[in-house]
Amino acid sequence: MSSAIRRAPGRLVTLGCAALVATSLAGCGSVKSLAGGGSSAITLGTVNTTSVLDPAGAYDNGSWLILENTFQGLLRLPVGATTPEPDAAQSCSFSADAMTYHCTLRPNLTFSNGHPLTAQDVVFSMDRMKKINDPSGPAVLFSTVKSVEAQGDSDVVFHLSEPDAVLPDKLASAAGSIVDHSVFPADKELPNNQLVGSGPYKIDSVDETTSAGGGKAPSKISLSANTKYQGDEKPTTSKIDVRYFTDPGQLKSALDSGAVDLTDNSLDPKVAAQLQADQLAGKGTLNVTPVDSSDSGFMVFNTKDQTMGQQAVRQAIAQLVDREALANGVFANTVQPLYSLVPQGIAGHTTAFFDKYGQPDVAKAKVILAAAKIPTPVSFTLSWTGSGAAGDEPAALKKQLESSGLFQVNTQQVADWATYQKGWQQGSYQAYTTAWSADYPDSEDFVAPLVVDGGAFHNGFDDPLISQQLLPQSQRQADRAQAAGTFASIQNQLAVDVPMLPLEQSKALYVSRQNITGVETAVDSTSIVRFAELGRS
Repeated sequence: MSSAIRRAPGRLVTLGCAALVATSLAGCGSVKSLAGGGSSAITLGTVNTTSVLDPAGAYDNGSWLILENTFQGLLRLPVGATTPEPDAAQSCSFSADAMTYHCTLRPNLTFSNGHPLTAQDVVFSMDRMKKINDPSGPAVLFSTVKSVEAQGDSDVVFHLSEPDAVLPDKLASAAGSIVDHSVFPADKELPNNQLVGSGPYKIDSVDETTSAGGGKAPSKISLSANTKYQGDEKPTTSKIDVRYFTDPGQLKSALDSGAVDLTDNSLDPKVAAQLQADQLAGKGTLNVTPVDSSDSGFMVFNTKDQTMGQQAVRQAIAQLVDREALANGVFANTVQPLYSLVPQGIAGHTTAFFDKYGQPDVAKAKVILAAAKIPTPVSFTLSWTGSGAAGDEPAALKKQLESSGLFQVNTQQVADWATYQKGWQQGSYQAYTTAWSADYPDSEDFVAPLVVDGGAFHNGFDDPLISQQLLPQSQRQADRAQAAGTFASIQNQLAVDVPMLPLEQSKALYVSRQNITGVETAVDSTSIVRFAELGRS
């Protein structure tokens, strides 16, 4: 999923080993008490802006932040977990040949509007997502699902076109959100202010503003505990507000004024690093919670473009970019250099780009371009959106590439995330910076959604070796440790193809006021904040 911070949504940010065994019910809780709830909402601020909240079209950090807290899937990934656990389902299991996946629902589930949640709603949700097939949505995750069948009100069977060992992980993400078939239209997305789910919270209101590109985007979403929820999360506070800001500076001002109580990993990295240093020195007035993150930044290449369609051009850029300098100078060491599409902490991670290119080397880049008979300097435009580090990174990349004498780089800032995303969908950019945050913690989520048939970034790339041989092979490997070897081969091939250049992996810093509790148990590497864990002392 991708992110909007300097780039936009993996969700788009923006990620689990799925065993082919039965998953049993862990419990059947419901909302009973809301200690510390009171009438004052806890307000979370973010610059991960979004435009679509409907699960059929939502695939970015800004929307999944809401969906993960207001909808249920058959399964869920608890904070820090790598194996899905039951949510709306009480049990799920693969068939012996791994070609079907069967789930039995908890009894007496309801949506927040009181409508019953049944197997028919699960089938409707999947069929609807695949029918709408929003180019910015998560339908791509379920390409192996041939059909879904309801057997009575409580049993659902997924029929697969080929084995998919990580299907449970996908169903545990917001992409597996179950919607009310009597509320959601079958062939189009529902307006943001009409969403109904069955999660621990429900949406009370959505305030929207007109973005610079002319579209509508939420500016504030108010939520309250869903008293009809049946699940394992127990909300500590009854009301949550989420406020969306256009840049990190505005967010910091809102934090300083008390307008927001906590932030996700949205502050300018240098500001967040200073707040952390202040806290460690005993002079801070805010708490900073560091969390390992899978958020990964990339420079994406439009492989259908006349210039960027040349593999040698992309390889020469890979040979020149200095990730250490970006991490130190642009991000104040709040990121670490990344040398593969699969980030550290995910089984199967390698350093494929470092293994192939080593340290930045102008002479080697010159040889690459000369061998392909490409005249220099190579001119292209690097597009970006955002502010703060979002703008500092393209400027730093421009300086690095131009200092080699081999490139001439123009930079183009796009006004807002929705316009930016539409631009890459239309192939309007030659190269562009963006980011990805895992939907579930498996290497597949950094490969299947990004490099097959153009991927979520719509860059036109597809390598048959990866999409037709290696990736299907990995999906058949129930032992994800075994699959790591297959993903190593994929990453080596991507270092040769260079459809995008991995740049950095975030070290997430969540900042909160000192009276906010539960942040440590509310967040993990998926970049999702579980609102049920938050409270006020």
